[in-house]
Amino acid sequence: MKRNRRVVVTGMGTINPTGNSVEESWNSVKEGKCGIDFITAFDTTDYKTKVAGEVKDFVPESRLEKRELRHMARFTKLALYAAEEAIKDSGLCDCEEEFSYKSKVTKIAPERIGVIVSSGIGGLDVIEDQHQRLETMGNEKVNPFFVPMSISNMAAARIAIMHGLEGMCSCPVTACAGGSNAIGDAFIRIRDGYEDAFVCGGTESCISPLGVSGFQNMKALSPSEDPKRASIPFDKDRSGFVMGEGSGILVLEEYEHAKARGAHIYAEIVGYGSNCDAYHITSPSPDGKGGAACMKLAIEDAEIKKVDISYINAHGTSTSLNDKFETAAIKSVFGDKAKDLYVSSTKSMTGHLLGGAGGVEAVFTVKALEDNFVPPTVGLQETDEDMDLNYVPGKGIETELSYALSNSLGFGGHNACLIFKKM
Repeated sequence: MKRNRRVVVTGMGTINPTGNSVEESWNSVKEGKCGIDFITAFDTTDYKTKVAGEVKDFVPESRLEKRELRHMARFTKLALYAAEEAIKDSGLCDCEEEFSYKSKVTKIAPERIGVIVSSGIGGLDVIEDQHQRLETMGNEKVNPFFVPMSISNMAAARIAIMHGLEGMCSCPVTACAGGSNAIGDAFIRIRDGYEDAFVCGGTESCISPLGVSGFQNMKALSPSEDPKRASIPFDKDRSGFVMGEGSGILVLEEYEHAKARGAHIYAEIVGYGSNCDAYHITSPSPDGKGGAACMKLAIEDAEIKKVDISYINAHGTSTSLNDKFETAAIKSVFGDKAKDLYVSSTKSMTGHLLGGAGGVEAVFTVKALEDNFVPPTVGLQETDEDMDLNYVPGKGIETELSYALSNSLGFGGHNACLIFKKM
């Protein structure tokens, strides 16, 4: 088995609050359009939380079979929708139509391509709905598909089944680090020769009464009623994160295999770090110690120098502790170089997609490299005294980029860091 093989990105797909495709989303990000607005999924009259990053105009029937949709939770539908775009984009299937149901991958042996897609919470909407049925109608009225609809691994499983992918199929459940862990784990599997390609990323949809209530009552969500001033990472007036939903999916492929078939290569993934703060169930470790160690692991894994990093797509949740400690972590790792870095948070436009965040942000990070464009931190007006990095407030920047790093930090102290290289 050949190890230390190069791994590249050959396909991407996303659906998130800024758009329902990679092109639409990236254009919105470049224009600094905020996808956050008032919640429409349920009546928020009695809730302190009024805004979220909802996916708009989602028509799953345009890519997925109606018959199957009845037995899927929303997080799975979003993942399948994004995965269909990513696989089509990769050219690994022979599909003449723009999108076709259950398009089979034909340009690689099915056992040589796997799926790793994370979800932090899974089918919370289904759990709420079926619990209500149980309470009001009795146990015999609970949907027999309840369990396979709600469990977190079903997005990965459905993608594998839909496209006939027989390699490793997994779902890391590491809270808000999950999407990046999925991509990093896939990277290692290909690099070490276990598979030649992976469909990987994250998905989430829990903008629901129970989901919002839980985060709201732990005082994690912003109570702002101004959608444009709710998710404001690194701003001195930040008051909590904004819930988002959606999915971001990459197709990773072994470089020689991709080159031999003439695939379009977006970027190379070169480094992955993953560790744990081992400190607290919700708070990052003081001064960002765990996050700093994770970034160092990724840089060492990539076998590059710290000065090679041009841009950091920060976790940047708009919470008091995360933004402060992530800034401290970046300063700890990069020292005097930290102030020369571009550091921004695309969560200012999407909200926080939890287990789906790392996947969507990986798409944006790769596009940043490809277009030599640093996304802005929209809505950022004034930072705290000790938060003095270049957070790219308001408007993005066109500049030459070489290596970009994407951070994901999750409840429980889970940290994941990915490094991509411009091709």
